[in-house]
Amino acid sequence: MPEHVSANPRRVLVVEDEPVINQAVSDRLSAEGYDVVRAWDGPGAVACFEETAPDLVVLDVMLPGYDGLEVCRRIQAVRPVPVLMLTARTDEADVLVGLGVGADDYLTKPFRARELVARVNALLRRVERAAELAGAPRRTAEIGGLRMDPAARRVWVDEEEVRLTPTEFDLLVCLAADPGAVVTRERLLAEVWGWNDASGTRTVDSHVKGLRGKIGSSRVRTVHGVGYALEAGE
Repeated sequence: MPEHVSANPRRVLVVEDEPVINQAVSDRLSAEGYDVVRAWDGPGAVACFEETAPDLVVLDVMLPGYDGLEVCRRIQAVRPVPVLMLTARTDEADVLVGLGVGADDYLTKPFRARELVARVNALLRRVERAAELAGAPRRTAEIGGLRMDPAARRVWVDEEEVRLTPTEFDLLVCLAADPGAVVTRERLLAEVWGWNDASGTRTVDSHVKGLRGKIGSSRVRTVHGVGYALEAGE
């Protein structure tokens, strides 16, 4: 039996204008024990989000009405929620725009249903970990001009607060656990995304670029072919 079958299953909003994909994604998530609600266009997605208060949103980029990027902006303004974007675009700039408006992860079409379920599970586990940290004793960590409050999930660079997505924050925490040490992409996938294979290294690279844009590119060092390290910066 799927681990999410319970008296109070997590609710997932699936937003996809292609009926076959919408149905396939919804059926698979329902089979995994999630309570699934659906929408097929931008305005409908925002309305459904406000009416049903989902725990996570699976969101296609190309939608009628207005696109998934605008939907993401609007729902994040209502209430922060993990968003997994579905995109047919392979251009990295488009991916970074999606991450910049509040998406936590993305899948490029065509994708395997098993991978989508793994991404959804990992995002919701991250929400649970964040809730646990919120009740932990308050401690801050400082690396150069970078300061973090893990319990509050807040980050400051040179005393100015920066807003990170949940994924970016968890990525930063993982890198900050051992400043200067190289963390492999495989380890980042395991600890931040909860994956046990190396199929998502491009996802790691895209999120690192988004993180660099917010905390400063000099703070995250690339070790080509291996991974990344958090530095003190300039």
